[in-house]
Amino acid sequence: MSDAAPDVVSGLDAAVARAHSLAGPRRVLLGVAGAPGAGKTTLVEALLERLGAGPPYGPDTVAHLPMDGFHLADAQLERLGLLDRKGAPETFDVDGYVATLARLRAEPDRPVYAPGFERTLEQPIAAAVAVEPTARLVITEGNYLLLGEGGWERVAGMLDEVWFVDPPADRVRRLVARHEQFGKSPDAARAWVETVDEPNAALVEATRTVADAVVRL
Repeated sequence: MSDAAPDVVSGLDAAVARAHSLAGPRRVLLGVAGAPGAGKTTLVEALLERLGAGPPYGPDTVAHLPMDGFHLADAQLERLGLLDRKGAPETFDVDGYVATLARLRAEPDRPVYAPGFERTLEQPIAAAVAVEPTARLVITEGNYLLLGEGGWERVAGMLDEVWFVDPPADRVRRLVARHEQFGKSPDAARAWVETVDEPNAALVEATRTVADAVVRL
């Protein structure tokens, strides 16, 4: 990361080309940040498909590490009095996330297991993600990769680049629809977006200027 203004990357083809340019002799860690509902996972899934299709990467040399797997379980959130803030920076195991990134860098010849996140249950699942030694590019995505406090300030320095996904105009509508898809009523979904997701989105939006690139799809 640098003090210069972020580069602007327009479209999937340009994002794929930039990811190709990062390839080198050692494993590359690429971060994809952005507000809730910005389209981070959509971008990462498209990148994985395209990058896995051919050189300089390939089917077994790209991997995905979602930050969502490091959500604290509801039992811990309830104990800490944070259940009604689920998704805020303090509701994640940032130390565990940082330790996993460190292992990905320090132990490229060993499989690294990490928690995943089950949307239907809204709970983390231990060791659901495996990053194999064949992975030369690991894409990790989440809201707070560029946040400068609460332990998150350690993350960006562990990554080769961090991209910020420019949110679409209908981000809030898509976010409400996602909450409804996973079980919330329309009223509850809108209330959650207004009281929890949007304050988090404001935190994330403030980190845009320290990204290496802003991706517009």
